[in-house]
Amino acid sequence: MKITFFIDFDGTITKKDTCVAMTQAFARGNWEEIELRWQRGEISTEECARETFKLFDASEEDLRNFLIENMEVDDYFIPFLEFCRKRGHDIYILSDGYDFNIKTILKKYGIKDIPYFSNKLIIDGRKFDIECQHSSGWCPQCGTCKAELIDKLKPRDGISVYIGDGYSDVCAAKKADVIFAKGVLLSHCRKNDIPAIAYKDFSDIVDWARSADSPVKPRQNPL
Repeated sequence: MKITFFIDFDGTITKKDTCVAMTQAFARGNWEEIELRWQRGEISTEECARETFKLFDASEEDLRNFLIENMEVDDYFIPFLEFCRKRGHDIYILSDGYDFNIKTILKKYGIKDIPYFSNKLIIDGRKFDIECQHSSGWCPQCGTCKAELIDKLKPRDGISVYIGDGYSDVCAAKKADVIFAKGVLLSHCRKNDIPAIAYKDFSDIVDWARSADSPVKPRQNPL
Protein backbone atom coordinates (compact mmCIF):
# COMPACT_ATOMS: atom_id res chain seq x y z
CA MET A 1 0.00 0.00 0.00
CA LYS A 2 1.25 3.46 -0.94
CA ILE A 3 1.83 5.64 2.12
CA THR A 4 2.74 9.32 2.23
CA PHE A 5 4.31 10.45 5.50
CA PHE A 6 4.11 14.08 6.61
CA ILE A 7 6.57 14.59 9.46
CA ASP A 8 7.16 17.43 11.89
CA PHE A 9 10.84 18.21 12.47
CA ASP A 10 11.48 19.73 15.89
CA GLY A 11 10.95 17.23 18.69
CA THR A 12 9.76 14.61 16.20
CA ILE A 13 12.66 13.89 13.87
CA THR A 14 15.01 15.52 16.37
CA LYS A 15 15.17 14.42 19.98
CA LYS A 16 14.96 18.03 21.13
CA ASP A 17 13.18 21.04 19.69
CA THR A 18 15.98 22.90 17.89
CA CYS A 19 14.16 26.24 18.08
CA VAL A 20 13.79 26.02 21.85
CA ALA A 21 17.38 24.77 22.23
CA MET A 22 18.89 27.61 20.21
CA THR A 23 16.83 30.13 22.17
CA GLN A 24 17.97 28.67 25.47
CA ALA A 25 21.56 28.87 24.25
CA PHE A 26 21.62 32.34 22.69
CA ALA A 27 18.72 34.48 23.96
CA ARG A 28 19.45 36.98 26.71
CA GLY A 29 16.28 37.92 28.55
CA ASN A 30 12.75 36.74 29.28
CA TRP A 31 12.15 34.69 26.14
CA GLU A 32 9.98 32.23 28.11
CA GLU A 33 7.11 34.73 28.32
CA ILE A 34 7.26 35.27 24.56
CA GLU A 35 7.08 31.50 24.05
CA LEU A 36 4.09 31.20 26.39
CA ARG A 37 2.24 33.92 24.49
CA TRP A 38 2.80 31.93 21.28
CA GLN A 39 1.60 28.70 22.91
CA ARG A 40 -1.57 30.49 24.05
CA GLY A 41 -2.17 31.70 20.50
CA GLU A 42 -1.78 35.36 21.45
CA ILE A 43 0.98 35.97 18.90
CA SER A 44 1.93 34.27 15.64
CA THR A 45 5.06 32.27 14.90
CA GLU A 46 6.42 35.25 12.96
CA GLU A 47 5.76 37.67 15.81
CA CYS A 48 7.20 35.24 18.36
CA ALA A 49 10.37 34.76 16.33
CA ARG A 50 10.98 38.46 15.78
CA GLU A 51 10.47 39.30 19.44
CA THR A 52 12.76 36.46 20.50
CA PHE A 53 15.46 37.36 17.98
CA LYS A 54 15.74 40.79 19.60
CA LEU A 55 17.26 38.91 22.57
CA PHE A 56 19.71 36.85 20.49
CA ASP A 57 23.48 37.16 20.70
CA ALA A 58 24.97 34.73 18.16
CA SER A 59 26.41 34.42 14.69
CA GLU A 60 25.63 31.95 11.91
CA GLU A 61 28.76 29.98 12.82
CA ASP A 62 27.72 29.92 16.49
CA LEU A 63 24.34 28.45 15.58
CA ARG A 64 25.72 25.92 13.10
CA ASN A 65 28.28 24.62 15.58
CA PHE A 66 25.67 24.45 18.33
CA LEU A 67 23.29 22.40 16.19
CA ILE A 68 25.98 20.00 15.02
CA GLU A 69 27.36 19.45 18.50
CA ASN A 70 24.08 19.20 20.42
CA MET A 71 21.18 18.09 18.21
CA GLU A 72 20.45 14.43 17.44
CA VAL A 73 17.77 12.72 15.41
CA ASP A 74 15.49 9.96 16.68
CA ASP A 75 17.52 6.73 16.96
CA TYR A 76 15.21 4.98 14.51
CA PHE A 77 14.69 7.79 12.00
CA ILE A 78 17.37 6.63 9.56
CA PRO A 79 16.11 3.01 9.60
CA PHE A 80 12.64 4.48 9.00
CA LEU A 81 13.97 6.36 5.96
CA GLU A 82 15.59 3.22 4.61
CA PHE A 83 12.35 1.30 5.07
CA CYS A 84 10.33 3.97 3.25
CA ARG A 85 12.76 4.14 0.34
CA LYS A 86 12.64 0.38 -0.13
CA ARG A 87 8.84 0.38 -0.08
CA GLY A 88 8.48 3.49 -2.25
CA HIS A 89 6.67 5.54 0.39
CA ASP A 90 6.86 9.34 0.08
CA ILE A 91 8.14 11.56 2.89
CA TYR A 92 7.71 15.29 3.43
CA ILE A 93 9.06 17.32 6.34
CA LEU A 94 6.66 20.06 7.44
CA SER A 95 8.14 22.45 9.97
CA ASP A 96 7.17 25.69 11.68
CA GLY A 97 10.85 25.98 12.53
CA TYR A 98 13.80 27.03 10.39
CA ASP A 99 15.33 25.83 7.13
CA PHE A 100 18.84 26.48 8.46
CA ASN A 101 18.32 24.02 11.32
CA ILE A 102 16.84 21.36 9.06
CA LYS A 103 19.60 21.63 6.45
CA THR A 104 22.35 21.62 9.08
CA ILE A 105 21.08 18.54 10.90
CA LEU A 106 20.19 16.53 7.80
CA LYS A 107 23.66 17.24 6.43
CA LYS A 108 25.21 16.13 9.73
CA TYR A 109 23.61 12.71 9.25
CA GLY A 110 24.20 12.52 5.51
CA ILE A 111 20.45 12.57 4.80
CA LYS A 112 19.57 13.81 1.32
CA ASP A 113 16.60 14.20 -0.98
CA ILE A 114 13.81 14.71 1.58
CA PRO A 115 11.52 17.55 0.51
CA TYR A 116 10.89 19.98 3.34
CA PHE A 117 8.78 23.07 3.93
CA SER A 118 9.69 25.49 6.70
CA ASN A 119 10.31 29.11 7.62
CA LYS A 120 13.44 30.74 6.25
CA LEU A 121 15.99 31.85 8.83
CA ILE A 122 17.79 35.03 7.79
CA ILE A 123 21.12 35.77 9.47
CA ASP A 124 23.01 38.99 8.82
CA GLY A 125 26.07 39.14 11.04
CA ARG A 126 24.57 38.81 14.51
CA LYS A 127 21.06 39.85 13.48
CA PHE A 128 18.40 37.17 13.01
CA ASP A 129 15.08 37.40 11.19
CA ILE A 130 12.37 35.10 9.83
CA GLU A 131 10.67 34.86 6.45
CA CYS A 132 7.44 32.85 6.31
CA GLN A 133 7.32 31.47 2.80
CA HIS A 134 4.53 28.93 3.39
CA SER A 135 2.08 30.85 5.55
CA SER A 136 -1.68 30.67 5.11
CA GLY A 137 -3.58 33.38 3.31
CA TRP A 138 -6.35 33.32 5.90
CA CYS A 139 -4.80 32.12 9.19
CA PRO A 140 -1.75 34.03 10.47
CA GLN A 141 -0.92 31.80 13.44
CA CYS A 142 1.79 29.56 11.97
CA GLY A 143 4.65 30.62 9.76
CA THR A 144 4.29 27.37 7.85
CA CYS A 145 0.70 26.26 7.30
CA LYS A 146 1.07 22.49 7.43
CA ALA A 147 -2.64 21.91 6.91
CA GLU A 148 -2.65 23.69 3.54
CA LEU A 149 0.51 21.88 2.49
CA ILE A 150 -1.01 18.49 3.28
CA ASP A 151 -4.09 19.38 1.24
CA LYS A 152 -1.83 20.12 -1.73
CA LEU A 153 0.54 17.17 -1.34
CA LYS A 154 -1.48 14.23 -0.03
CA PRO A 155 -2.12 11.43 -2.50
CA ARG A 156 -5.45 10.72 -4.12
CA ASP A 157 -4.80 7.02 -3.68
CA GLY A 158 -3.14 5.44 -0.67
CA ILE A 159 -2.86 6.65 2.89
CA SER A 160 -1.61 9.92 4.32
CA VAL A 161 0.10 9.74 7.72
CA TYR A 162 0.99 12.63 10.00
CA ILE A 163 3.70 12.34 12.68
CA GLY A 164 4.12 15.12 15.22
CA ASP A 165 4.33 16.31 18.79
CA GLY A 166 3.58 20.01 19.14
CA TYR A 167 1.27 23.00 18.88
CA SER A 168 1.91 23.62 15.17
CA ASP A 169 0.82 20.04 14.42
CA VAL A 170 -2.73 20.32 15.73
CA CYS A 171 -4.39 21.63 12.55
CA ALA A 172 -2.17 19.61 10.23
CA ALA A 173 -2.91 16.28 11.86
CA LYS A 174 -6.62 16.62 11.12
CA LYS A 175 -5.85 16.51 7.41
CA ALA A 176 -4.24 13.05 7.49
CA ASP A 177 -5.84 9.62 7.45
CA VAL A 178 -3.66 8.34 10.29
CA ILE A 179 -2.07 10.33 13.12
CA PHE A 180 0.99 9.33 15.14
CA ALA A 181 1.24 11.64 18.13
CA LYS A 182 3.13 12.35 21.31
CA GLY A 183 3.49 15.34 23.62
CA VAL A 184 1.17 18.29 23.07
CA LEU A 185 -0.37 16.78 19.93
CA LEU A 186 -1.28 13.54 21.70
CA SER A 187 -2.83 15.45 24.60
CA HIS A 188 -4.87 17.51 22.16
CA CYS A 189 -6.10 14.42 20.31
CA ARG A 190 -7.12 12.69 23.54
CA LYS A 191 -8.89 15.78 24.86
CA ASN A 192 -10.85 16.23 21.62
CA ASP A 193 -11.55 12.55 20.86
CA ILE A 194 -9.44 12.61 17.71
CA PRO A 195 -8.20 9.11 16.79
CA ALA A 196 -4.41 8.95 17.05
CA ILE A 197 -1.71 6.40 17.69
CA ALA A 198 0.62 7.15 20.57
CA TYR A 199 4.23 6.38 19.68
CA LYS A 200 7.61 6.47 21.37
CA ASP A 201 9.98 6.58 18.40
CA PHE A 202 10.15 5.79 14.68
CA SER A 203 10.48 2.06 15.27
CA ASP A 204 6.79 2.10 16.25
CA ILE A 205 5.94 3.70 12.91
CA VAL A 206 7.98 1.15 10.96
CA ASP A 207 6.15 -1.65 12.78
CA TRP A 208 2.81 -0.10 11.83
CA ALA A 209 3.83 0.47 8.22
CA ARG A 210 4.93 -3.16 7.82
CA SER A 211 1.39 -4.22 8.65
CA ALA A 212 -0.21 -1.63 6.38
CA ASP A 213 -0.03 -3.73 3.22
CA SER A 214 -3.63 -4.70 3.87
CA PRO A 215 -6.24 -1.92 3.42
CA VAL A 216 -6.45 0.48 6.36
CA LYS A 217 -9.57 2.53 6.84
CA PRO A 218 -8.86 6.21 7.57
CA ARG A 219 -9.28 7.32 11.18
CA GLN A 220 -9.72 3.82 12.56
CA ASN A 221 -6.65 3.78 14.79
CA PRO A 222 -7.18 4.05 18.54
CA LEU A 223 -5.50 6.47 20.93
